[in-house]
Amino acid sequence: MKGFVLAASLLVANSLLAQFSVRLVVTEAATRKQDDIYVAGNFNNWNPKDENYKLKPFGGSRRAIVLKDLPAGTYAFKFTRGGFDKVECAADGRDISDRVLEVNADLAQEFSIAGWKDDYPERPKPYTASPQVRIIDTAFRIPQLNRTRRIWVYLPKGYATSSKIYPVLYMHDGQNLFNEQTAPFGEWGIDECLDTLQQRLGKECIVVGIDNSRNRMTEYNPYDDPKEGKGEGKQYLEFIVNTLKPFIDTKYRTKKGPENTFIAGSSMGGLISFYAMLQYPKVFGAGGIFSPSFWVNQQVFDEAEKFKTDASPRFYMYAGKMEPANMVTNNEKMAAILQKKQQYSIRLVSDPLGKHNEKTWRQEFASFYVWLMNY
Repeated sequence: MKGFVLAASLLVANSLLAQFSVRLVVTEAATRKQDDIYVAGNFNNWNPKDENYKLKPFGGSRRAIVLKDLPAGTYAFKFTRGGFDKVECAADGRDISDRVLEVNADLAQEFSIAGWKDDYPERPKPYTASPQVRIIDTAFRIPQLNRTRRIWVYLPKGYATSSKIYPVLYMHDGQNLFNEQTAPFGEWGIDECLDTLQQRLGKECIVVGIDNSRNRMTEYNPYDDPKEGKGEGKQYLEFIVNTLKPFIDTKYRTKKGPENTFIAGSSMGGLISFYAMLQYPKVFGAGGIFSPSFWVNQQVFDEAEKFKTDASPRFYMYAGKMEPANMVTNNEKMAAILQKKQQYSIRLVSDPLGKHNEKTWRQEFASFYVWLMNY
């Protein structure tokens, strides 16, 4: 019997370690038939122009690529011509859902591309920010980096007619939070969500949004990166803690302690939010860590192991199973490190349908806010 159990265990382990080859074949592209075609998905961090993922001629007008050594799992992808402004779309220009493959064996699939996004005139995006949202400054100075940035603020509906003081949530990628017009890949809808939730919960919050910039990959990274350059995450957090927060606390009626000061972001914004919790536990009492880019440097795990504080920080850690293959694994690994420290509170969410995009994070934000306010 023991031999049978051991054999069965080895069989399961081998199946989990198995790797497969997947051939993707584009049989027809409606237009721009001579242009290069790439595949971008959660197997290459959604890079739209990765030369290692360019399709090659495959007989006649067909193009193909073989993805090798893929572990079993769910993979999402789209075809592009080198950018998400040139991504595939429906025949009438509408966006299409990610293509999805369940990989548990070698396989080959054929696809046709009905249209490309840049074949259709860009429709003007609507201005969707609610009256509770305003821009504090279009060029707020960041002295720590010698740059400027647009800063947004959401004030609860009753702010102007009350004398209440409010907790504050600081969020990155500000252009994606409130307004469809400024969000290149869709907005989170923070203002509409809070208009509804705050009325239902009776717990209100100010939200401060900080725009990203062309330096996003370094500003949101506390570590040096051989490809992107010197990490600027520490200076960026110094800006929030020592420049922006004092300004907000002076200009608005805020609750100033860590139990009422929060930080949140997604992807690289999730990484820098997590790092903020480690570096400033006496400033930020809770963090929304959405799809964090823990993959950028192993050092973040080492720092989490060594992290000690007398405070009781709270971490909301979200990852989707349709994101890059290591997203959920890294999130679970980090949560396991934090759970060793008894006074920390961790909410770990692994969403079977979660993707690495604003639509997914928008759907999750309400659950995060309920958790944030009901402690």
